[in-house]
Amino acid sequence: MEIRPLHSEVDYEATLVRVSALVDMDPEVGTPDGDELEILSILVERYEAEHFPMERPDPIEAIRFRMEQAGLGVQDMAEYIGPKHRVYEILNGRRHLTLPMIRRLHQGLNIPASVLIGEAV
Repeated sequence: MEIRPLHSEVDYEATLVRVSALVDMDPEVGTPDGDELEILSILVERYEAEHFPMERPDPIEAIRFRMEQAGLGVQDMAEYIGPKHRVYEILNGRRHLTLPMIRRLHQGLNIPASVLIGEAV
C-alpha cells in the first residue's frame, strides 16, 4: 500500500478508482484494506475541498429544499416564519429573515444557522 498526497488530477482520478474498488470490497474497519480506504478517503476529501469548493447555499433555497424534503407547505411554515403573507414575502425575496425566524428555522427544521444567516443570491 503506497499512499501519497494527491498533487494532480491524474493522482485524484487514480485514487478514486482505488477507493471505488475498496468500497466494493467493503473491508472491515482496522484491517489493512479498511485503513487504506479511510486514508484515501481523507486525501480525496482534502483534494476536493481545495480544487472543487462548494458555495454556501442560498438561505431561501435551503428553506425551500427543507420544505420539499419534509413535505411542508406555506401553512406549515407559519410556525417558523409567521403569517402566510410573511412566508410568501420571505420565499419571494421581498423580505429578509429576522433573527427570531432564523432561530426557529434552525431549531425546528434543523437548517444550519450559518446557511440561514448567509446572503441571498
